[in-house]
Amino acid sequence: QVQLVESGGGLVQAGGSLRLSCAASGRTFSNYAMGWFRQAPGKEREFVAVISWSGGTTYYADSVKGHFTISRDNAKKTVSLQMNSLKPEDTAVYYCAQHRGMTVTTTPVTSDFRAWGQGTQVTVSS
Repeated sequence: QVQLVESGGGLVQAGGSLRLSCAASGRTFSNYAMGWFRQAPGKEREFVAVISWSGGTTYYADSVKGHFTISRDNAKKTVSLQMNSLKPEDTAVYYCAQHRGMTVTTTPVTSDFRAWGQGTQVTVSS
């Protein structure tokens, strides 16, 4: 079973940037697509971004398109989320997740993923 550990969260002012990282254990990291979700207080967990097994295909939620970039390094077993031009509404706990398959759809849902990290808090102040 893969284990996922996120890092890089913190407090940032609006307009600032953060880079989240997710380190994976296990030998099958490169066989699966990876994604990021977030959950704000009192809200459901929502899709942020997803990347295919090779890194060749990425999809983003409309709310972050053009501001966030997902990437992966299969040799290092990491997936990252570069977040620029952050807004207060980006405040949430961000979760890394491993997809059940190699390829992805434009708007994956939580049940498409088989493993989750513990989350990292991102707080954007106005």
